[in-house]
Amino acid sequence: MTNKTDLCYLTIREAGGLMKKGELSPVELTQAMLDRIDAIDGKVKSYTVVSTDIALAEARAAEADIARGNYKGPLHGIPMAHKEQWDIAGFETKQRGPEFRHPSQDATAVARLRQGGSVLLGKVAAMALAVDGDLEGDGDESKRQDDCRNPWNLDYSPGGSSAGSGAAVSAGLAMGSLGGDVGGSIRWPAAACGIVGMKATYGRISRDGLVSYSWSQDFGGPMTRTVEDTALMMQVIAGNDPKDLASNVPVPDYSASLREDVKGLVIGVPRDYITAPKAEMDPEGLAIFDKALADLESLGARVQEVDIPSLHYAVTANFVTWFSDSFAHVKRDVQSHPQIYGQFVRTLVRLGSLFTSDDYVQAQRVRTIIRREFAEAFENVDLMLMPTTPKPHFAMNALQDDPDYDEFIRHGMANVIYFLSPFNATGMPAMSVPNGFSKMDMPVGMQWLGKPFDEFTMLRAAYTYQQYAKWHEKRPPI
Repeated sequence: MTNKTDLCYLTIREAGGLMKKGELSPVELTQAMLDRIDAIDGKVKSYTVVSTDIALAEARAAEADIARGNYKGPLHGIPMAHKEQWDIAGFETKQRGPEFRHPSQDATAVARLRQGGSVLLGKVAAMALAVDGDLEGDGDESKRQDDCRNPWNLDYSPGGSSAGSGAAVSAGLAMGSLGGDVGGSIRWPAAACGIVGMKATYGRISRDGLVSYSWSQDFGGPMTRTVEDTALMMQVIAGNDPKDLASNVPVPDYSASLREDVKGLVIGVPRDYITAPKAEMDPEGLAIFDKALADLESLGARVQEVDIPSLHYAVTANFVTWFSDSFAHVKRDVQSHPQIYGQFVRTLVRLGSLFTSDDYVQAQRVRTIIRREFAEAFENVDLMLMPTTPKPHFAMNALQDDPDYDEFIRHGMANVIYFLSPFNATGMPAMSVPNGFSKMDMPVGMQWLGKPFDEFTMLRAAYTYQQYAKWHEKRPPI
């Protein structure tokens, strides 16, 4: 393979197979990725730090291990970069308060990836428009010109808050990335950037070393270009961790789910929720979604409507829990060191101080009711589907006074996460998969929803659709 860009767009499975056979050097692959970062990340702005020396040292070690027959698995030699929200030893974790800014050890999920032989390219940005906020902490609106950009169109948002993860993977600047998700922050950028992003079941992936914004709604998860690459990352990062007591469920063989077969699967669609006025569902996005449902039926699945009566309250429950948890977690830092947080973040966190204990308890009751209603609905269906976001894309350049940007600031955040945050509240697994392109040639995502701890079935169905539709084969024009 002579084209370095083609090297950067190999999937994890493809690159891993070539390196295992000795047909591709981990050093060659890592250097190609570093060269591409140097060439185009000045436009995409996905990285906050590029660890060139570490990456090349780890690539050389991987090459030597594989040559000696010490092959660690399909992630051995694979270049990755992870969201700022994750602790990596020797790197500042810019999302934390001052006493936590210099971690001495990797987060558990990061450590497992590196133990599996992955190569660390660096850390990637958390979007300034989302809760992770302005990393400089001064709320300077002019700095939005330095925000991470969508590689499909640099004037548009890459989604948030795992913006750097979505943009880097999409642009061929990393083969995989760990994101963080408290209200849709993995799935929105996955949809916006045309890649796969999974929020697994609560407890499936250790949150040790993941900066917490809502202890009961925080999730980490993989972001990759394909469903099979997500399965490969899940196999390594999932499982019990004594540092996170919620992660104690046995892990299946996710690779076994990767077979092209949805015959007999029953897929539920909460149509009333998708088309409710509050959703503000874009007609173009709805048409793309309905086309995918028809495709799945042609492949042998059965689609039926489901009713989750209390789902309309889920976003409110998510917000009350999220902001209250955030305030409890960082209130001392916000009060004593407000300059370490951007203005937008300070405002969101302080909202948590306005909710009462009654509000919080009611939000937990709503979560319990919605979980019960989903459990009842899942007695009759295997999976559920909905669009990832109501609107396919948002313009982001505030310096041009774009009305879409103003729309986002006014009420767009609630609109964007309308299809996303309910599943942080319920804890069930959810995954965004590429589902086509808008008339503006921007990616559109479809969100798969599974039963708790049944990522296996979700991966199987999404893989079948991916292999049929082949949206993952298209590259951004950068």
